[in-house]
Amino acid sequence: MKNISCVILAAGKGTRMKSSVPKPLHKIYSKSMLNYMCEAVEAVGIKDISIVVSSESEEEIAKTVDHKLLVQEKALGSANAILCAKDSLKNKKTDTVLLLYSDTPLITVETLGHLVKSHYEKKAVCTLLTTEVQDPEGYGRILRDEQGEIAKIVEEKDATLYEEVIKEINVGAYCFDKNILFDDLEKIKINPKKEEFYLTDIFDIFNKTGQKINSFVSSNPEECLGINSRNDLAQATSILKKRILSAVMDSGVTLIDPATTHIDFDVEIGKDTVVFPSTIIDSNVKIGKSCKIGPFAHLRSGTEIGNGTEVGNFVELVRTSVGEGCKIKHKTYLGDAVLGNNINIGAGTITANYDGKSKNKTIIEDNAFIGVGSILIAPVKIGKNATVGAGSVVTKKHDVPEGETVAGIPARVMKRKH
Repeated sequence: MKNISCVILAAGKGTRMKSSVPKPLHKIYSKSMLNYMCEAVEAVGIKDISIVVSSESEEEIAKTVDHKLLVQEKALGSANAILCAKDSLKNKKTDTVLLLYSDTPLITVETLGHLVKSHYEKKAVCTLLTTEVQDPEGYGRILRDEQGEIAKIVEEKDATLYEEVIKEINVGAYCFDKNILFDDLEKIKINPKKEEFYLTDIFDIFNKTGQKINSFVSSNPEECLGINSRNDLAQATSILKKRILSAVMDSGVTLIDPATTHIDFDVEIGKDTVVFPSTIIDSNVKIGKSCKIGPFAHLRSGTEIGNGTEVGNFVELVRTSVGEGCKIKHKTYLGDAVLGNNINIGAGTITANYDGKSKNKTIIEDNAFIGVGSILIAPVKIGKNATVGAGSVVTKKHDVPEGETVAGIPARVMKRKH
């Protein structure tokens, strides 16, 4: 979409979060709210994205996004925040501004696409996203005239008793005609109660000048949740969890107990894999077909598991590649390990991957057997068809040759009886 620039407002202090972390950087699973918004905009096909930030949060936000940051030096409200983008956008060959808030990270790509499409179809000066909720507390209310057109948006703090019970709310996502937006923003007067410039006051100006205001109504109130507190953040996490788990099950994966299963975004799981209760799968994890994962397993980022592998009770894997047909079934930690195919890892096995300075790799080749309670101190390699006896400690750089059996502390090759 070459004719659209996007501005994301991310300068809010988020005082109700009670945190030293800038509000836009609070995470749902392992991704910040701001990152969700940027990715959704990019997925719609909009490349020109600017983010309005506060001077206090500029440095931290700059570490997390690659888009242009515009600083609102003083917190003077949403209308003032948008004006920070005026100089940046005025010479760009775009005619429309998609305006979003960083604290609505559940808005879907599909909804943003419908919002933009409706804006162009209706040829409006502004198209805003609305929805109906059972409890509108905290949101601006949509007032419509007898013809059903938007007459006004009333902020909750300024609403009358009649206006407070209106269930249609302003979500905080808009498409504006760029030139008219910046011209009319200059006409907004400061709100005497809050001593801020409200963006929503621009709709009074549009109506007085006969400008067409359009709306797109989302049928899914959950995606319109604005996050202003830790409770809101927990609610958003719950909503995103349902989305992720639903998509996983639709792809052919069995989740025995979705209520206790946590799967992050950016996870790939093959068909006919079964995930048992109380399992946590972090982002950037790939699991093959027909695997069994859990219960009480934790697959951390960077883990890859081949087809037909079993990862069982109280197993933690991180930055570990596991081949096909392996069994890692009980109380095991494997970090920075590379496993071949058809390997058995006994209960209580640990790869000691950290030496106090750096992470080191453990390699276990095809058909190896690692006995119960073994400790493999990296860097180390266990050869094909090798066996490590129960309770052994294989020290670093003392590789186990192919087909050999080692045992003891430290582990030594067992002498064969003739």
